[in-house]
Amino acid sequence: MNSGTKTTTKHQHQQQQQRVPLASDALPLPLYLTNGVFFALFFSVSYFLLLRWRDKIRHSVPLHLVSLSELAAIVALIASLIYLLGFFGIDFVQSLVSRSEDEKIINEKTITTALDDNDRLVVVKQAANRHNEEKTNDEHGVVSACAAAAVDKHVLDSTSSDEELVGSVLEGRTPSYSLEAKLGDCRRAAGIRRTALERMTRRTLQGLPVDGFDYQSILGQCCEMPVGYVQVPVGIAGPLLLDGMEFFVPMATTEGCLVASTNRGCKAMHVSGGATSVLFKDGMTRAPVVRFGTAKRAAELKFFLEDPLNFEMIAVVFNRSSRFAKLQSLKCAIAGKNLYMRFCCSTGDAMGMNMVSKGVQNVLDFLHSDFPDMDIIGLSGNYCSDKKPAAINWVEGRGKSVVCEAVITEEVVRKVLKTTVEALVELNTLKNLAGSALAGSIGGFNAHASNIVSAIYIATGQDPAQNVESSQCITMMEAVNHGKDLHISVTMPSIEVGTIGGGTQLASQSACLNLLGVKGANKESPGTNARQLAAIVAGSVLAGELSLMSAISAGQLVKSHMKYNRSTKDVSKIT
Repeated sequence: MNSGTKTTTKHQHQQQQQRVPLASDALPLPLYLTNGVFFALFFSVSYFLLLRWRDKIRHSVPLHLVSLSELAAIVALIASLIYLLGFFGIDFVQSLVSRSEDEKIINEKTITTALDDNDRLVVVKQAANRHNEEKTNDEHGVVSACAAAAVDKHVLDSTSSDEELVGSVLEGRTPSYSLEAKLGDCRRAAGIRRTALERMTRRTLQGLPVDGFDYQSILGQCCEMPVGYVQVPVGIAGPLLLDGMEFFVPMATTEGCLVASTNRGCKAMHVSGGATSVLFKDGMTRAPVVRFGTAKRAAELKFFLEDPLNFEMIAVVFNRSSRFAKLQSLKCAIAGKNLYMRFCCSTGDAMGMNMVSKGVQNVLDFLHSDFPDMDIIGLSGNYCSDKKPAAINWVEGRGKSVVCEAVITEEVVRKVLKTTVEALVELNTLKNLAGSALAGSIGGFNAHASNIVSAIYIATGQDPAQNVESSQCITMMEAVNHGKDLHISVTMPSIEVGTIGGGTQLASQSACLNLLGVKGANKESPGTNARQLAAIVAGSVLAGELSLMSAISAGQLVKSHMKYNRSTKDVSKIT
């Protein structure tokens, strides 16, 4: 009886061990030959299409216009891709199914061969024991995982007390910069970081407010590891009558007399008929620096980039970075083996530094195919030039270039500004022009343009560091109408502003932009809001220049600052 049973089982196993059909059995050629054909077809047509598309981009040919050979290559590419995905996918799944069935057959054969009537009970008991052991191990694993989670939770968890979290930061178990991400509460993270800082330094932060601010709004875009916020008062100057419209200009400053002086200038301009402005250039710049093995190769790239026949091709590559980015010009400079490329493009209502940087990166990647020996040293080579006084910004401009002018009547000069036209013209020549020239100033031919620019930048969420080049200004004064009236103008070639992105999204700064009517992006005419803000900055500078120069001319500067810019509070007693 046992012999018959073993014979029957053996016959069943032989049937199960018959070869399972595979997907490759349907191929007319051996598997390795078929795969080789389709692999070669896939890579060859891919290479062919990439070359054709690169040529089209260089010659500004639309990509959707295809020749017969390109159409055949596309069909071959799709066919080879379907084969490679379909065949290998089906074969892979079938191999998994076959392998699992083979393992099952082998296990059954081993168990059946080893069993007899006397040891079946032993195997059953062993199986039962293994099941119990696995269950016990699983229970132990769950307990261990729970214990590990409990330990990690003890290190830092949103349910932990603030005191425990402060201790964790001080002991170095929790990095201060990770509090927001781990707690999910930006306000609580700022408070814990603040307490830890006070204990670490043994100095109080009393007087630096922490409540009443939306810390979620600055996460990942404006400020890292906050412990509070600085209160800067915002004053209003105006109305500023500019291009037939009135603006009330928000100025965030701690300098006494600044808002009052600018307000006086606005009044003098308003009663004289207002000011007019012209924006004559609008383009943000970025200038990477690359290096070659020889100066000759650097010159070759310079000639290539400055060739008008290549500009359209480069512009297509550059403009992929954004629908608002439009390459306007490209200027190159050589220093030995190094080449500096100054890209200039429009950026809509954004200030545009990130936008132009993305476009530059696109062009550098594209140029690598024709200039493989080009070594990219830096995306910015200071030929831009950003946040530094530079003659190139003064001459070529950066951001918005604006000129603003007004004619102030003799009566207003005498009654409102308390001086004379002749005295103002002479002071401007000797101070703003000759004095600045003797000092070797770059774009500093003005009285205090940076005062007004900084105050408006802080109030409206601009980058305060860009005040450096944005304040480049030349103030001109001239007697007109037979010497009775005063013509005053300011020319500012590098006003860098935006109405979207960065600090413009914060509540306070957004409110100031809304006051000026330039909040956010202009959907009907992209870039209009940013250009209007630049004109307002120039008009406010014009008002500030007019008032300060009048105060100096009339000998009122010291008197006014002693009255409005002096404090009697003893700050040394503040704890």
